[in-house]
Amino acid sequence: MKWKKLGKLFDPTTVSDKEWMKEFAQCTSTLILEDRVRIYFSCRPYKDQDGQAKSYTAFIDVDKNNLFNIINIAEEPVLPLGGLGTFDEFAVYPTSVVKHYDEVRLYYAGWTRMKSVPFNTAIGVATSNNNGITFERIGTGPILSASVDEPFVLSGPKVRQYDGMWYMFYLAGSKWIMNENKPEIVYKIRMAISKDGYSWNKINKNIIKDILEPDECQAGPDVFYKDGKYHMYFVYRYALDFRNNRDRGYRIGYAYSHNLIDWTRDDKNVGIHYSESGEWDGDMHHYPHIFELDGNHYMLYNGNEFGKYGFGLAILEDDNKL
Repeated sequence: MKWKKLGKLFDPTTVSDKEWMKEFAQCTSTLILEDRVRIYFSCRPYKDQDGQAKSYTAFIDVDKNNLFNIINIAEEPVLPLGGLGTFDEFAVYPTSVVKHYDEVRLYYAGWTRMKSVPFNTAIGVATSNNNGITFERIGTGPILSASVDEPFVLSGPKVRQYDGMWYMFYLAGSKWIMNENKPEIVYKIRMAISKDGYSWNKINKNIIKDILEPDECQAGPDVFYKDGKYHMYFVYRYALDFRNNRDRGYRIGYAYSHNLIDWTRDDKNVGIHYSESGEWDGDMHHYPHIFELDGNHYMLYNGNEFGKYGFGLAILEDDNKL
């Protein structure tokens, strides 16, 4: 498999008229409309006077016939932050937009701040009846949160529908570890299944094997079906010393499955790698998202510094080899 990089598509630091969108365009998801592709992402204002960050959900619209032609940018965040004490008080972190009949659903991770560790997250959902311009929560709380088998962070959901069932692929924290007196979370890719997209049954096991170390961190799973099997792209890194470290930081991995439960990891066939060091994606890849348009498969992905300077686009060159 081989992905051809087409270049950076969007850089939020070039947007001058939105105080809530100053940097980062992370964790993309797409909604295919009649004449455009709506690309959702997480963006941030500058940190506040206490050095704290918030994240909002936004989108850009690109021309369906020229994906590098940006024809619209959201006027406001599509969903306000949660209220005092809620799981999404400080961030609405978009990761999966699903069209379901006349409704659009936004599955996202909400962030709240903690004292002994920096944050905790859980997974929520909101719905839209205006083609995803604005959303409303189905309730105040999350639809997926900590449990006996998944005691810490739950984040990064990607939701797909196959054969009338809903499948959610997400990361779940397994433990916090200390590094130079600072806590770091270790997380693995897991999944849950639903009949309606609201009530979920976790399978309570890691689905991607480790290759770096037992504390390898895995995130950003996205799945699509082609030629008789399911394909997952995700990212992975070492547990510690991964920031500003090309050799230990996030890169894209690949796995495949015939039943969505049992996955074979096959990173040698990932087909996409770092660019030359110094380029926008030369030191990190993160948050891959796959979408299909006019018979082609495209990948949106973030580059250096966790997508601080936006996301790029790649196209699958050899579909017949999937």
